[in-house]
Amino acid sequence: MLSTLRGAIGVFDSGVGGLTVLQALRRRMPHRDFIYLGDTARVPYGRKPPEMVVEFANGITDFLCGMGVEGVVVACNTASAVALPSLAERCPVPVWGVIDPGVEAATRVTRTGNVGVIGTKGTIGSRAYQRRLEARGLKPWAQACPMLVHVVEEGLAESPEAELLVQQYLSGRPDIDTLILGCTHYPLLRKVLERTVGEGVTLVDSAEVTAEAVSAAFEAAPHEFARGRVVHFVTGDPLAFAHTANVIGGVEGEIVPLAVAELATVEAGK
Repeated sequence: MLSTLRGAIGVFDSGVGGLTVLQALRRRMPHRDFIYLGDTARVPYGRKPPEMVVEFANGITDFLCGMGVEGVVVACNTASAVALPSLAERCPVPVWGVIDPGVEAATRVTRTGNVGVIGTKGTIGSRAYQRRLEARGLKPWAQACPMLVHVVEEGLAESPEAELLVQQYLSGRPDIDTLILGCTHYPLLRKVLERTVGEGVTLVDSAEVTAEAVSAAFEAAPHEFARGRVVHFVTGDPLAFAHTANVIGGVEGEIVPLAVAELATVEAGK
């Protein structure tokens, strides 16, 4: 199948959360081919030093560019927060992260300027969202929610445990009117989050707004087209990837094991 992919768009994440971005991209660009890389052997990125995440992201992007992709989507908030400038410099094709589209969408919908953002420790600790929001004259409130990824991946997104965790993480929030879901796993918690924050708070889904931004850079689907294909490269156990991905909505397309050493070799060759 790899030889038949033409003009694919590369998408990567540390694990399966980026599949929410991939699904949003495919809804907007059903005619495009995609290459998804899940770096599950080195997940999670949110607890690793920024320099290490940059190294991982550089190697993955080099690999995807070597596959001939026409664009790269960093479907990981942590990697978007710390690695995007490096990727933009070294990559010969356009690169999109998930942070700027989320900030842009929050800016459009907020009425009071009081915007919240939730994410991993790495994303929140980088202050990537906070700095961008402040630069637009908004008042950000940020909260790291490290356990929510595990809740989603265990299939407990609508469980009492998820409800309790979300309530605990958001209990100290100020009077916000917009909440950015700063992790690609969090759209799966939308119902629980909506119940917790109430109708007066608009949730910004980074997956959807990123797909909107990326699709605007490519041609629209023709009137008649064959549905695009997807190949998934996975650095960890392919069976575990497929099992966890079923929680996100399943995997469509081939799953190809990829040794981390191949990514390290690409990085070392730069």
